[in-house]
Amino acid sequence: MKLVNVYHVDAFTKDPFAGNPAGVVPDADTLTVQQMQQIANELNLPESAFLMQSDHPEADYRIRYFTPTTEINFCGHATVGSSWLLATERGWLEKGRPIVFETNVGLIPVALEVEAGKLQKVTMTQISPSVREIDLNQEEVARMVGIRPEDLDDRYPMKLASTGGLHLLVPVRTREAIDRAIPVLSELGALNKEHGITTTHLFTWDAPEGYDVYTRDFAPAIGIPEDPVTGAANGALSGYFALEGFLGEGEIHQLVIGQGHAMGRPGTLTVTVETAGADPVIHVGGAAHITIAGQLRLREDL
Repeated sequence: MKLVNVYHVDAFTKDPFAGNPAGVVPDADTLTVQQMQQIANELNLPESAFLMQSDHPEADYRIRYFTPTTEINFCGHATVGSSWLLATERGWLEKGRPIVFETNVGLIPVALEVEAGKLQKVTMTQISPSVREIDLNQEEVARMVGIRPEDLDDRYPMKLASTGGLHLLVPVRTREAIDRAIPVLSELGALNKEHGITTTHLFTWDAPEGYDVYTRDFAPAIGIPEDPVTGAANGALSGYFALEGFLGEGEIHQLVIGQGHAMGRPGTLTVTVETAGADPVIHVGGAAHITIAGQLRLREDL
């Protein structure tokens, strides 16, 4: 019997049962890809991260991400959860330097913010953001995500954005409209698969008190009806704000993004957007809470 250490980490929150749950397997070197996918399916969390040794000279770990149904190239909340686990349970905090992950999309450094000897927040620097056009019937998109056409906010273009995964950004006028959205998951999943989209991300500046932006995220194409709090999608959204000129150039912008409230799992992302260079630099941070620690038992012949 092979014993595999497995953790359940709630990311973008300091509290258990809030934020976005991620599975984290910190010792995955001996696992096959099939086993990783089976474990992710068994954990049945939005995403699970598997850490292993890296051959890259600048990386500390190789990290791979799986939803219950498929591997994806990048996941923000599972990166936060993995970093929190390494810092608090695996002694990384004592090293006094960032953790660098090798992902399918490149190197992702994660800085650790400490106060009075305790970890307060981890912040990942995502790869350079990109934005591109997509020719869609916006009324059809509104129907698929479960809002009215008049709920769309025409001040902002509906586009695709990425900092590792491709996200369809849907601007919405009010938080109320986002909260009452009931997507047609089968149709939305088919649309996303057709265009290689990882998630469909609704956003509004009509945010609750204490937040600048409020979002909600649907990902049926990769086996996740709704992703509670998304580091990758909100990083891509922040890049979109910069690249589309909604944030002033040559400045450092701080955004507080709220997500998960509609699911009863509220989470908070702190995003820093640097616009002084040739490309915007996106830093996405948050806290986490290790909710479950245990062992998975695998038969040796599997």
